[in-house]
Amino acid sequence: MAEGDHTKSKGSLANTIDIARALAQGQTELRESYMARPATAPMLKGRARLVDDAVQQIWRGCDLPAEIALVAVGGYGRGELFPASDVDLLILLGEPENEALKTQLSELVSTLWDVGLDIGHSVRTVGECLSEAGQDVTVQTNLLESRFLIGNQDLYQSFVERFRAALDIKAFFKAKRLEQEQRYSRYNDTPFSLEPNCKESPGGLRDLQLLGWISRAAGYGLTWRDLVRRKLITPDEATDLRQIERFLQHVRIRLHYLTGRAEDRLLFDHQEKIARAMGFETAPGKRASEVFMQRYYVEAKKLTQISTILLQNYGAEIFPARAASAEIINDRFQCIRELLDIRHDQVFQEHPPALLECFLLLQQRSDLKGMTARTLRALWLNRKLITAAFRADPVNRATFLQLLRQRRGIIHEFRRMNQYGILSRYIPAWRRIVGQMQHDLFHVYTVDQHIMMVLRNLRRFTMSEHGHEYPLMTRLMLGFEEHWLLYVAALFHDIAKGRGGDHSKLGMVEASEFCKLHALSDDQHQLVVWLVEHHLTMSHFAQKEDTTNPEVVKRFAETVSDERRLTALYLLTHADIRGTSPKVWNGWKGKLLEDLYFATQRMLRGATAQQALGLDDRQEDARALLRYHGLRQGVEEAFWSKLDAVYFMRHSAEEIAWHTRLLYYRTESADPVVKVRVAENGEGLQVMVFTKDQKDLFVRVCSFFAKLGFTILDAKIHTTRHGYALDSFILQDPGKESHYRDISALIEHDLGARLAAQGPIDRPTKGRVSRQLKHFPITPHVRIRPDDSGRQYILSLTAADRPGLLFAVAEVLAKYGIGLQTAKIATLGDRVEDTFLLSGGGLSQDAQVLRVESEILERLIV
Repeated sequence: MAEGDHTKSKGSLANTIDIARALAQGQTELRESYMARPATAPMLKGRARLVDDAVQQIWRGCDLPAEIALVAVGGYGRGELFPASDVDLLILLGEPENEALKTQLSELVSTLWDVGLDIGHSVRTVGECLSEAGQDVTVQTNLLESRFLIGNQDLYQSFVERFRAALDIKAFFKAKRLEQEQRYSRYNDTPFSLEPNCKESPGGLRDLQLLGWISRAAGYGLTWRDLVRRKLITPDEATDLRQIERFLQHVRIRLHYLTGRAEDRLLFDHQEKIARAMGFETAPGKRASEVFMQRYYVEAKKLTQISTILLQNYGAEIFPARAASAEIINDRFQCIRELLDIRHDQVFQEHPPALLECFLLLQQRSDLKGMTARTLRALWLNRKLITAAFRADPVNRATFLQLLRQRRGIIHEFRRMNQYGILSRYIPAWRRIVGQMQHDLFHVYTVDQHIMMVLRNLRRFTMSEHGHEYPLMTRLMLGFEEHWLLYVAALFHDIAKGRGGDHSKLGMVEASEFCKLHALSDDQHQLVVWLVEHHLTMSHFAQKEDTTNPEVVKRFAETVSDERRLTALYLLTHADIRGTSPKVWNGWKGKLLEDLYFATQRMLRGATAQQALGLDDRQEDARALLRYHGLRQGVEEAFWSKLDAVYFMRHSAEEIAWHTRLLYYRTESADPVVKVRVAENGEGLQVMVFTKDQKDLFVRVCSFFAKLGFTILDAKIHTTRHGYALDSFILQDPGKESHYRDISALIEHDLGARLAAQGPIDRPTKGRVSRQLKHFPITPHVRIRPDDSGRQYILSLTAADRPGLLFAVAEVLAKYGIGLQTAKIATLGDRVEDTFLLSGGGLSQDAQVLRVESEILERLIV
C-alpha cells in the first residue's frame, strides 16, 4: 500500500470511530432526555436526525460518484426512528452499477454497520425501483415515504416524479386493504390478545401507518388535520388519532429501551415494567400492568373504530361511484351501495330504538355488507342514549332477543355491537369485562373476546359449511330446540370474571336478571341460569374424575337431570374449552367429553351401570374388530379370562381389540412387551406396556417418557388376574413437532430394554419454568379424598406445568407403596390439573394422607 493510501486509511478509520462515538453519545442523550421528560417527537425525530448526520458523513468519506444518490425509505424516510428500529436505505443509481462501484458500495455498507447502525439497504436504478414497486406493494410502500439524504438530487427528483406518475392509487388501496386483512388474520382478527404486538396487531401502529400511506399516496395530506380539512374525519377523530399515536409510540419506545432490541410484543415479562415506567399504578384488585393493558385495549379499540370509518371514506373518494340512488328501507334507514345508512344525522337521537334495529337489519338483509361511515360514527356518538329507560322498553328487549334468534350475522353483529360500545351499554355488567385480562395461563384473550369466541364456536355448530369440523356437535345443535338460549348462556357464563368469588354463582345472578327482564319462560330461564352455574361442571367430571366408575357417571347424571340439559351443557363446554386458546383443545379432551356424554345419556334413558358404560357393547365391538383383522372365533377368551370388568370399563373397544391382537398368544411372556401406535385421534402416541408386575414400574415409565420430553395426557394402570401389568399411556410432544411414527420404534426398543433390565431409575432433569409462570406463578394445591365407594382414593393436584412433574408425583406414590389405578392429566397452557385414582398405602389413616400430600406439595413447588 502506498504511503498516501495508508495515511488515508488511518484517517478513515479514525473518522469512523469518531462517528460511532458521536452516534452512541447522541443516542444516550436522547434516551436520558426521554426518560427525564417523555416526549415522542423529539426522541423519534432526534434519532432520525442523528442517523442522517452519521450517514451523510460516511457517504462523503467514501468518495462516491456524484451521479448517484442516497435515499431514506420506510419509517426512516418518514423522519422517525424508534430506539432499536433498523435504518432502511436506498442507493439510487442512474445506470446499473459496475464492479468498481460495487466495491465502493460494499465499503459504504460495511462502514455503516461498523458505526453501529442496523442497516437494511437496496441498490436500484430508477427503472428497477419502478418495476419492483409495480410488482410488490411492500416495496411500493417503502418507496412512498422516500426522503433525499445526499448525492444527486436531480436523480432523486426524477425518481419521485416518475414514481408518482406510475402509482395507481386504486390498485394501491386494494393491495393495502388485502395486506391488512392478512395481517389481522395472523393475529386472530382481534387487538385483545393478552400479549399483543403494539406494531402489527389490529389496533397497533401499523394501522396508523396504513392510514397515512393511503393519504400520502392519494394526495390527501401528511397530517391528521389535513384529513379534517378534506372532511374525511372530524376534528375530534383527528385529536383521538394523535393521542392514540402518541400512546402507542410511547409503548414501543419503552419496549425498545427496556429490552435493548426491536421488541414489539407486549409480553407478560414486560407489561408490569412498562406500566410502571409510563406512570400506571395499582388499582383495587388490579396490578399496574392490568390497568395499563386495559388502557392499551381502549386505545386499540378506538383506533380500529376510526380506522374503519376513515378507510370507508377513503374508498368512497378513491372509487367515486356513479350517483347511486338510495334504496329506502324504512323511515330511519336506507341502503347506499350495499351499505346501511341513516337517512339523516339525527336518526338515533329522534328514535333511540334504531340503535339496535340497525344490527337487526344487517342480519336480515344479505344485500347489506356493512354500515356507512356516518352511520358508524353516529352509532358511537349516540351509544349513551342506551339508558336504564332504554333497557326497560319492551320494544328494545324484543329487538335484542331477535338479534340472538336470526339465521345469519349473529357473530358479526355482536362483535360490531361490542366494538362500538352498544353491548356494554345494553348489558351493564359487560362493561366490567371489556379488556379484562385473565392471568390463568391458558386463556389467550380478554374476557369479552373469549366470550365472543365461545359464541362463535356455538354458532358454527349450526352452519353446514363447518359441519365437517365437529359433526357430532353440529348434529346435536341442529336437533336442539331454541339453540339461541345457548347464546344467552354463552354471553353470561364468564360475565362475572374478575370480581372475586365464584364467577359461576355471580354470573347466575346476572343471567337470571336478564331472563326476567326479557320475559323468558320458566323453562328457558331455568336452562340459561343452570348452564351459567354449571358451565365448568362437565369439564371437571370429564378431565378430573374417573368416568369409568358408574358412581361418578351416576353423580353427573343426577346433576344434569335430563337429556336436554346434558346436550346443552355438552355443546357449551365444547365451545368454551375451544374458545380459551387454539392450543388448549385436543382430540383427547374431545374424546373424554364425548364418552361422558354418551354414558350419561344412556343412564338418563334408564340403562344399568354396565349398560351405561357400554360394557357389553364394547366387548361385542371388540370381537367384531378381531374378526375384521382375521382372528378366529374365541381366540380372545383365554386372554380375556385374565382381565376383570374394570379393564373393560376403562378401555374402548378399539383399545381392547388392539391389546388382544398383540397379547392373546403371549399372555405369559417372560419379556416386557411394549407397543406403540399413533393415537386414535391422530394426535400423539398410544403406548401399551405388558410385563410381569415389578416394583416402581410406573416411576420407571414416567422417567423414560420425561427424558424424551413427552407429556403423558392419560394413563390407565391395570393389573391382570395372573399378576401382569397391562398399562396404557397417551403421549404428546408439547411442541407438537415430533414425527410420531419415526419415534415409535425407539420407544418400543428402549423402554422394553429398560423394563427388562430393572436397573436404577434415571431421574429426569428438572425443566425450565416458562416465562409466563415467572410473572403469574401458580400456587400448588394437593388433596387426597376417598372416592364414592370409600375403597379407593382420589388425588387431585393443581400446579405449574414442567417436564418431569408426573415423575415427581409417581416417585412419592411409590415411596409410600400407593397403587395407581388411573391418571388423568389436564394441561391448560402452563397449568396442570391432574387427577389420580389410588389404592393402598395406608390412605385410610389421616396422618398418612397428610404426609403424602405434604411431600407431593414440596415436589411441586417450582
